[in-house]
Amino acid sequence: MAACFAARGFRVKAADLSSEKVDAINRGMPPVYEPGLEDLIREAGDLLQATRNTGEAVSASEATFIVVGTPSEAGGGFSLQYVLPTCEAIGRALATKKDFHLVILTSTVMPGSTGGEVKAALERFSGKRCGRDFGLCYSPEFIALGTVIRDFYNPDFLLIGESDPRSGEMLADIYKRLCKNSPAISRMNFMNAEITKLAVNTYITTKISYANMLARLCEKLPEADANVVTDALGLDSRIGAKYLKGAVSYGGPCFPRDNRALAALAARVGASSGLAEATDLFNRAQIKSIADIVRAHYSGRDSIGILGLTYKPNTDVVEEAFGLLLAHELVSANLPVVVYDPSADSARVPGSLKSLHMAFSAQDCIAQSDVVVLATPWQQFREIPITEWTRRDQPRAVIDCWRALDHLNGTEGIHYVRLGFGGTAAIPASVSSGAV
Repeated sequence: MAACFAARGFRVKAADLSSEKVDAINRGMPPVYEPGLEDLIREAGDLLQATRNTGEAVSASEATFIVVGTPSEAGGGFSLQYVLPTCEAIGRALATKKDFHLVILTSTVMPGSTGGEVKAALERFSGKRCGRDFGLCYSPEFIALGTVIRDFYNPDFLLIGESDPRSGEMLADIYKRLCKNSPAISRMNFMNAEITKLAVNTYITTKISYANMLARLCEKLPEADANVVTDALGLDSRIGAKYLKGAVSYGGPCFPRDNRALAALAARVGASSGLAEATDLFNRAQIKSIADIVRAHYSGRDSIGILGLTYKPNTDVVEEAFGLLLAHELVSANLPVVVYDPSADSARVPGSLKSLHMAFSAQDCIAQSDVVVLATPWQQFREIPITEWTRRDQPRAVIDCWRALDHLNGTEGIHYVRLGFGGTAAIPASVSSGAV
């Protein structure tokens, strides 16, 4: 976000408690992995600076975006354990500012948080009144890791929850200068904006799960093809083609927890959350369902190879990633597993999976495996020569979860298993599918 603003001509003072991240930014280096970020920081030049002093950043600016983590709690809600100390630091800086200052919370929070604890903390530590002396907005971003820069500059719409019209108008003007397209701007109160953020992501997870349900169904029916079915569905304007590719469970830092948070919110206020709960249960069941398919094609020779540990290509995030969860399921069954991912390293793998054998390349992972699972469709996996996949004495099973390796179909030395396609992924009757 800081780099995107600076590259569009805004003077940005980024604040973080991590000296490593601050030093990296001030050296012109990206502190996190994201395609295109290093070039964007270079383009920003002197307009982007970083500090560990939040008060300094607030004093040197007209608007402050809060982008700290809101970890999930045991009950499914989101914690404000990092948001509130940040609000305290901002509030103390506001106490000495004479000009009207805008504070924007972008972190996903539970409905009621922005107008409740967040607003109260800012007022308490600043000694000022929200809406009169400073403004407050809730404006979460709808971005995906791997395409953050494109998504940030070209949003489908902008969501603004505002304390007052002046604050909402100020933020809308900032976004108009930032965006490269002309998105619709939806302005509302805090509560509606907080609900909308959760509702958007929960709707998407429901759509993904519906497509996965169709994929598992197509695998059981001769001549059925999930791609053909979902491509046709996507032509209906009431449905649309986005997020309608039946494959594997959704993961990452947002979708799973936002779905659970909406269910937790409904339970807290006494409303029904059956659909959100069913989506979450079905998504979790996909791991066992596909693990059963893997076991059905494993001869007991060599290892089971998993290509891809991140939850999607072009990121290093492994949080609730399908490949990692599948590895855990197979290792728990005492099956030998070897894994490879272009960006995920052993430091990011949970402690329970530290014993995973990490191959040094995709080709090395394939060579050690009796069955290979394409868990994350990185482009470099698609470009592996066919000869690297084949095995002379006994065909190697290749389970293509994303139907991205069609060129392997029919190749001698390869038993190609395309998920979502009738016939090839069939499981012997003696193996339970674990489907919900």
